[in-house]
Formats: sequence, structure tokens, C-alpha cells
Amino acid sequence: MSANRGIAERINMNPEDIEQGLAQLVLTILELLRQLVERQAIKRVEGGSLTDEQIEKLGTALLNLEEKMEELKIVFGLEGKDLNIDLGPLGNLM
Repeated sequence: MSANRGIAERINMNPEDIEQGLAQLVLTILELLRQLVERQAIKRVEGGSLTDEQIEKLGTALLNLEEKMEELKIVFGLEGKDLNIDLGPLGNLM
């Protein structure tokens, strides 16, 4: 059992660190999806395939989503730069 305890200590299984890392990962994925949806919305608006009412609703929804993301970053003590994960040779995620 002492060998397992040593591994856990080296991995740093602190519940607060695990929660923070998980929050960072989830918010990074949500931010990536938000940006993709925003880009798709811009393409649709520029393509002229939406009515004025649909554009207004889409804009409101995107603003609300961005506000919620900002709230969640505050709750978990994260900044925008924290959501830009380094993918090594591939560069940064965003």
C-alpha cells in the first residue's frame, strides 16, 4: 500500500486541484464550441439565410452564452488565457 500512496502523492490528488483542472477543461471545451457556433452564425448572417428576427434571437443567445461563460470563469477563478490549452507541437487550442 505504501507504493500506491507514493504514486498518489506524486500525482498530487488534491481534490481542489482536480476540481480546478476539470473546470478548466470543461470551460475550454465550452468556449471552443461557443466560438464555433459564433463563426457559423456569422456565416449564416452574411449568407443572408436568416430573417431579421432570427438574427436578433441569435445575437441575444450568443451574448447570453458569452455572459454565462464570463460568470463561470469568475466562479472557478479562471481567465480567458487559462482556457487556451497548449497542444504542444500543434500550438494553442484557440
